[in-house]
Amino acid sequence: MNPIGIIYDIKKFAVHDGPGIRTTVFLKGCPLSCWWCHNPESQSRFPESKTELLTKNNLKLFRGNETIGVEVSVEEVMREVEKDIVFFDESDGGVTFSGGEPLMQDEFLLSLLKQCRLKDIHTVVDTSGYADYSVFEKINDYVNIYLYDLKIYDNQKHLKYTGVSNQLIHQNLKQLLKAGKNVKIRLALIPGIVDSLENLAQIISFIKTLDDELTVDILPYNKIGENKYNRMNLVHQLSGLEQQTEAEINRVKLQFETAGLKAS
Repeated sequence: MNPIGIIYDIKKFAVHDGPGIRTTVFLKGCPLSCWWCHNPESQSRFPESKTELLTKNNLKLFRGNETIGVEVSVEEVMREVEKDIVFFDESDGGVTFSGGEPLMQDEFLLSLLKQCRLKDIHTVVDTSGYADYSVFEKINDYVNIYLYDLKIYDNQKHLKYTGVSNQLIHQNLKQLLKAGKNVKIRLALIPGIVDSLENLAQIISFIKTLDDELTVDILPYNKIGENKYNRMNLVHQLSGLEQQTEAEINRVKLQFETAGLKAS
């Protein structure tokens, strides 16, 4: 029997979650609690209603006026995915599994990936990398590309701002590359934290020790999260940050390219 999973959204015609036109399936639950999380509705593993109170970062947070998250079967998700196969075929697109952290629902994710393989649908997994490597080993044969998020190189700062150490994240990245998997690094530029000159230099040095052929996708700060926090009556710990200008993004890309890395 196929496992039941919990998702909180399916986004059609996504163009920033991997190659081509994609359908992005957002799985609920995340082991990290990033201060800047732009999908706060994804953090809890379970569906939540307006009556639920959660404690995050020592703050009591009210979860808004709607139910967030729904239990679904693999068949239900695939019925939605298969509606877009014509767009996948025309654009070399496919399905991206995101979150939250999709690896938290590993059996559900594995079943979805297997069904995609049977339908010859290209698959991307967008991950923080924070999971036991045995989970990666379980799904590796069914994943075409990993979008792998890096954040803060300094472990103490990573622990402060995300709630977890980055040591497992770095270790898993090394193992994926050693196994020959197709990995693209994602770096979301959180102002004053991720985009600091010191952190960027450390991230560049780290990547160069792994594989200087890796492509790094530079992402500007996404202010959409602040609006979500307001609508859901959540406390945002980094409110008031501004998205980087195009010139600032280009300067970061140049910093990576000058170091011999590919940045997009």
